[in-house]
Amino acid sequence: MTVSRFLKTYPKLFLSAMLVIFSFMSASQALAAEKKTSFRVAWTIYAGWMPWAYATEKGIIDKWAKKYGISIEVVQLNDYIESINQYSAGDFDACGMTNMDALTIPAASGVDTTGLILGDYSNGNDAIILKDAKSFADIKGRNVNLVELSVSHYLLARALDKHKMSERDITVVNTSDADAVASFVTKDVTAAAVWNPQLSIILEQQPKTIEVFTSKEIPGEIIDMMAVKTDVLNANPELGKALVGAWFETLYLMSQDNEHAKAARTFMATKSGTDLAGYDAQLQDTELFYTPASAYAFANSAQLLSTMDKVRKFSFEKGLLGEGNKSSDAIGMQFSDGTVLGDKKNIKLRFDTTFIKLAMDGKL
Repeated sequence: MTVSRFLKTYPKLFLSAMLVIFSFMSASQALAAEKKTSFRVAWTIYAGWMPWAYATEKGIIDKWAKKYGISIEVVQLNDYIESINQYSAGDFDACGMTNMDALTIPAASGVDTTGLILGDYSNGNDAIILKDAKSFADIKGRNVNLVELSVSHYLLARALDKHKMSERDITVVNTSDADAVASFVTKDVTAAAVWNPQLSIILEQQPKTIEVFTSKEIPGEIIDMMAVKTDVLNANPELGKALVGAWFETLYLMSQDNEHAKAARTFMATKSGTDLAGYDAQLQDTELFYTPASAYAFANSAQLLSTMDKVRKFSFEKGLLGEGNKSSDAIGMQFSDGTVLGDKKNIKLRFDTTFIKLAMDGKL
């Protein structure tokens, strides 16, 4: 049985087991943090992460890695949650993940993690969709397919709350992101919470399906970032400089009004299973921070602290901060200005704009 299949069948048992395993692994990794020259980075297909594909295949990653005397292997994985699990288990030094998943998987399992690049927030790329429906109210009594305990679950919870409903009104059915499209085309599945590109594919294949709630209604809350192990980053700042440099070079290139930019976005579109028009439509639902200045401003905003307060409370209510933790303060989160939410003696998630500031000041 694959990790993905096990997670789908026994999600709570899986998470409990991984918390125990990761706690031991993270302790040994903290002791083993050292200077090194070779690094591994994981990512999965998502509109806001496609620049990593372009930067990797077009040599931008290698160029920046060479500048700092290191090598970086960037690996695309097919299953999002599994990519974070492998990061947490020590297979990767960095991984693309959302703000909530960074808290509830690596941080909750004791892996001290830093949000190196807050690249975007979902502004329509995540949605709750229904068949044979007119409004969100029609979700009542339905099974809702989603990646349980992920940001899709968070989106559902926020939607239910805004419509004065609760999870007692629906039934969550855990479904891997890799199975999202295939499952929704079956007759029995009539409700789901998904993200792009799966969302766009489903809407194209199922024209009578409607979006009844999207991340546009909770702007800035579902944040997509490149997370790095804190001890690795501290011991090897070259990794942070190379990743940030490659990222913003790629974003600058793709955002221009010329044929080179069009070709870059077409490459990203093809890699994500759509065409240029489809990918550009996804980008319109992605609040991508194209410049270091915009990324820096968002990462230092009061909104980020407010959002993470909501996220940690939701995570605690769902039992995602680990067994035995008695409040949402169990895991400390440190922000760029030094503010800490939660236990200052147990900081496991950090938002650090040091490297973004270097890019903003032209010092990379």
